[in-house]
Amino acid sequence: MHTETTHPVEGAPLIRPSTTDHPLYDSIVEACRTVYDPEIPVNIFDLGLVYTIEIGPENAVEIVMTLTAPGCPVAGEMPGWVADAVEPLPGVKQVDVRMTFDPPWGMDMMSDEAKLELGFM
Repeated sequence: MHTETTHPVEGAPLIRPSTTDHPLYDSIVEACRTVYDPEIPVNIFDLGLVYTIEIGPENAVEIVMTLTAPGCPVAGEMPGWVADAVEPLPGVKQVDVRMTFDPPWGMDMMSDEAKLELGFM
């Protein structure tokens, strides 16, 4: 019998792990890297705005992402931009992009490349 724990372990991050071992994962990451936050000249993946890329058995993709701030002017448009970037990839059946602000984004979520590009390193 397979059971999954749905309660977060104390101290565990609220971010679900991505399906990194799926053959489509790398191309989905690259597609996410073509989407930029209009206020910061760094792509959303390196900014750390993409929390989870989950790829189901039928190649349905669920992306959970956030914004640098809840009042971001592109809050309504960003999920569509991400879906438009990922959906055309060969093998992707469908894309569902969900927005979350839990946990809130912080500068520590940026990749080293993004920190370097923005002068934080």
